[in-house]
This record gives sequence, C-alpha cells and structure tokens, in this order.
Amino acid sequence: MPDPDPASSQAISLLSTGAGSVTSEQLRDLSQELQRFLLQYEFGLREIETKLSILRDEFLSLHDYNPIEHISSRVKAPESLVDKLRRKGLTFELATVREQITDIAGVRVTCAFSTDVYRLFDLLTQQDDVTVRSVKDYIAHPKPNGYQSLHAVIEIPVFLSSERVSVPVEVQFRTIAMDFWASLEHKIYYKYSAAVPDGLLDELKSAAATATELDARMERLHRQLHGDRS
Repeated sequence: MPDPDPASSQAISLLSTGAGSVTSEQLRDLSQELQRFLLQYEFGLREIETKLSILRDEFLSLHDYNPIEHISSRVKAPESLVDKLRRKGLTFELATVREQITDIAGVRVTCAFSTDVYRLFDLLTQQDDVTVRSVKDYIAHPKPNGYQSLHAVIEIPVFLSSERVSVPVEVQFRTIAMDFWASLEHKIYYKYSAAVPDGLLDELKSAAATATELDARMERLHRQLHGDRS
C-alpha cells in the first residue's frame, strides 16, 4: 500500500479534530483505510462505465446510432466527503458512510434526447447485477428552477481479492441542452456564492424552458430524418 496522499491525511485530520489527539501511526492507518474505502468506489465507477460503453458500442454496431454523447465520472474527494459527513452530523463509520452518502461515486451520462435518457436507464438498470436504490425523475417533474434530469442511485457488485462489496453509484442522465444549462447555472451560483439575484434566477428559469423546447424540436427533426430506426 503506497503512502497516504496529503488529501487523505488532511481529511482524516479534520475528522479527528475535537476527538482527542491521535498518533502519527493511527493517522496513517486511518488515512489508508479511507484510501481503500474510496478505491472500492473507483472500481464501482469502472463497472458502470464498462456497461455503458458496451451499450454504446452495440448501438453503433447494430443501429448506426450513438445514444450517448458523453460520459464523465468522479469519486468525491476526501475533503468533500468529510464536509458532507459534518453537515449531516454523521460519524466516520464506513458502514454508515456507505449507507447514508450515496453520491461518493458519480457518473454523468449526456444524451442527445430525453428518449435516449429513459432508454439507457432501462437498459442499464434491467441488468441482473444492478440494483436500483432510488430514482428521481426531474424530466417528468422538473425542479422549480427548470432543471431536468434523471438521477438514479444504483448498487453494483465489486469483486475484490478477499470479498464482494456492493457499491452505490449515483448516475445522472441529461440531454446535451440541459447539460449546458446546468453547467452555466453551477458557474453562476458559484460566482454569487448561492445568493443569485432574482432577475438572473428568472433568466435561468426561462433559459431552462428554452432548452427543453430545443430538446423537443431537435428530437422531432431526428424522428423525421431517421424514423424509429434508432
């Protein structure tokens, strides 16, 4: 096992604050434990990305059509995980963390159309080794700000040398238009430290409606060109 990286050590130090002093050896052990724990989530991401890549390649081969425009993924940084544990008032117990924090591993799938979102969600979650923990359909029921996406927390088995671990992974499906909108919205909220002026919020909501309309229009054009072949 390599030496713990500075980020892991800093995270464990934050967890230890107020809980009494720890020795350097204890700190090292805690840091390595966190590294091993987060590595399981990295493996979970690889499993999901492999499944999505297989689906994409099959569609390209059989239908000459790619329903996946882009896939991105990340494992939450140790500092972010510690911060979330503190906000939720949770202790650093791995079983509790795995049960209560479901977005440690995240995959974002960008699709051309909302029909692709639902198609890929069904194809992914109907696989035998995938268990659905929760689904939030913000396409059928958009958020008040106009955001539309399909969020699912799924569990995937990861086979290690010593055990099988069920790892939760949050998967977000968005259209291209909504992904662009969400990226801009995030930058605006960051710039204003979440205190966004009302006028700008109204503009964002209007832009979300425009993005939804664009999605629908482009999908109609796609159907006119390709019919139901894709």
